[in-house]
Amino acid sequence: MDAGASTFSAAGAKLVFDRFDRDGPVALVTAGGGVRLEGGGGMPVLMRFTALGAALGGYQFIREWGAVTVFAGPEASWEALSGPGFVQALPLRAGFRLHGEVWARPTETTLMTATVILGSARGDAYARISWGTALFGAYLGPEAAIYGDQTDYRKWSVGLHVTDYAMGGYRLRLSAGGQLETPLNQWNPYLSLAIWSAL
Repeated sequence: MDAGASTFSAAGAKLVFDRFDRDGPVALVTAGGGVRLEGGGGMPVLMRFTALGAALGGYQFIREWGAVTVFAGPEASWEALSGPGFVQALPLRAGFRLHGEVWARPTETTLMTATVILGSARGDAYARISWGTALFGAYLGPEAAIYGDQTDYRKWSVGLHVTDYAMGGYRLRLSAGGQLETPLNQWNPYLSLAIWSAL
């Protein structure tokens, strides 16, 4: 979940066909939705609601220093625009998604992560990178991300994260910082929470 001037949340499952600690084929199924403001600067302010899902297949490469995973597969997106006195539903769009992740431990006490996602259903791209050092049972450090799609919307964010903190049978990542969104061109705080667990 990412919450700020715009909000997006998603849930999913990563499936392996052997073991998580070995090279092998994997699958990733996700579904989510969100809302954001658009317009301003003399234009009407609109709300864009988005729902999307994807079912991806891929392969993971496990090394002593970390893991690299690549996915590809179909995605679908549905959107609606809402403004003063109207609601417009847009057609369902299908496309293809590429998704890559790196979790690396350059040293015994550091963690570097990188994620890149490209999708054709909405013509969007997302990238995030983070670095952290071990502290109090997790990794603490800076992060930065960028997102854009085929509309004029762009989002840049920078902040701090706490990653891989164990709580019960779950692990989590908590991030906070500031983000700039266009075309509104306003800096706003954001909060991001990711929770995962092995089943």
